[in-house]
Amino acid sequence: MATADPQPAPGSEPPATRVVELVVNLADTTGEVVGDATRTLLAEGALDVWTTPIQMKKQRPGVMLSVLAAPDNSQAMASRILELTGSFGVRFREWDRLVLAREHVAADTRLGEVQLTLGRRDGRLVTAPPENESARA
Repeated sequence: MATADPQPAPGSEPPATRVVELVVNLADTTGEVVGDATRTLLAEGALDVWTTPIQMKKQRPGVMLSVLAAPDNSQAMASRILELTGSFGVRFREWDRLVLAREHVAADTRLGEVQLTLGRRDGRLVTAPPENESARA
């Protein structure tokens, strides 16, 4: 039924890890600039990038750009954020993070093959969502 990527060795689940959240508030920045920054930062090693609509000074709408990075990559990410957005500063916040061990499998269904991502904690299956693009196809 399922074919798997190489299975992680039992007990090799990733431990809690440390990550850095980098944040900038952007005013007078076009959606194209924000979208380009998001794509570029992800391509250059950001663990995740997201935006949040915010209210800026003088009741102007703005965007908060948040980037999750490995600690050893946070300074490089901060430099790229400044270059890509024109912001004058970046805020840093460290977080502890617990990550499930991931395994990618292909499951045969009556409608065809669907890719799943299995999430395990201490060897126990916690979640198994289908990949959206695979399910849609």
